[in-house]
Amino acid sequence: MGRVLAIDYGRRRTGLAVTDPLRITANPLLTIETKELITWLLDYLGREAVDCVVVGHPTRMDGEESESMNYIRPFLAQLRRTFPALCVELYDERFTSVLAHRAMLSGGMKKMQRRDKAVVDRIAACIILEDWLESRKRLS
Repeated sequence: MGRVLAIDYGRRRTGLAVTDPLRITANPLLTIETKELITWLLDYLGREAVDCVVVGHPTRMDGEESESMNYIRPFLAQLRRTFPALCVELYDERFTSVLAHRAMLSGGMKKMQRRDKAVVDRIAACIILEDWLESRKRLS
C-alpha cells in the first residue's frame, strides 16, 4: 500500500501533506511555490510510493465551486496528463484555513509564526488529508 499525498493548491504557494505508508496518520510535508509543483511531484513520486493524490476542492457555503477552481482545473489536467496511472481525487476543503489557524493557536504557536502563510498552507493540506482518511474509515 502506498502513501496518499494531499495538495492545498494556491496561485502562489501550495501546501503538501502525506500519510505514512500504512495510511494511519497525516503529516504536514512542506509548502512550495506553485510554479515548481509539477517538477517537485516528478521527483517525489519517483522516489516515494504514492497511490493517490487528494487535491483540495474549494467550494462555497452553498456547495458550488468557488472561483479558485478556474486555476485549479488546469493544474488537475496537467497532473492527470503527467501521471496518467495515478489516482487523483478532489476533496472538500471548506474551512481548512480557519481550522489551520485554530490548530496553530491551540498548539501554542507564537503570533509571528501564525502569520507565516506557508505554515498555514501545510497545515491546511494536512487537515484535508486527515478528513479524507476519516471519510474512508466511514466507508469501510
